[in-house]
Amino acid sequence: MKPTAPALSFVLALLSASFAGCAPQPPAPAGKQAAAPGAAAPSAQALPRLGPAPAWQLKDVNGAPVSSDQFKGKVVVVDFWATWCPPCRAEIPGYIDLVKKYGAEGLVIVGISLDQAGPEVVKAFAGKTGINYPLVMGDDQVVAAFGGVEGIPTTFLIDRTGQIRDRKVGAEETADYEKKLLAVLREKA
Repeated sequence: MKPTAPALSFVLALLSASFAGCAPQPPAPAGKQAAAPGAAAPSAQALPRLGPAPAWQLKDVNGAPVSSDQFKGKVVVVDFWATWCPPCRAEIPGYIDLVKKYGAEGLVIVGISLDQAGPEVVKAFAGKTGINYPLVMGDDQVVAAFGGVEGIPTTFLIDRTGQIRDRKVGAEETADYEKKLLAVLREKA
């Protein structure tokens, strides 16, 4: 049986869409060199300041208020996540280790849960996984304040002056994220 033009067009469109994420990077702007494939990532010291982090106040899994004001002068990782999200869960052991390693240097990780099932589900999950950082329950206002969340995990790295230095959507290897984090931790405020 010979394929019809509409069927062939559909298959080609489907194939194109499936490979869209594999497209090469656009050329670097004039005056900037693109990194060669396999080259080391630029240091986080070169990370641009993306703007001030929004102020927020949410309730933790026990119902106590937690505010961004509590973390002034610290390097803060704000992680939008959910208990049902496999990539979110995969990042948690790395975040636990980062808090153990760098908490004394001023690192704070705050998990903003987008679970609709409520704080009891998040609290039980945290107990099972040994999460050692604050968990708060997110809402539409905090999502909007951060410019929207396209998918989870979405993570923001905020420096000691309150500037967003990195925004990532999706999971990232702990070792790669640690490089960015360390450079920001070691900056002078």
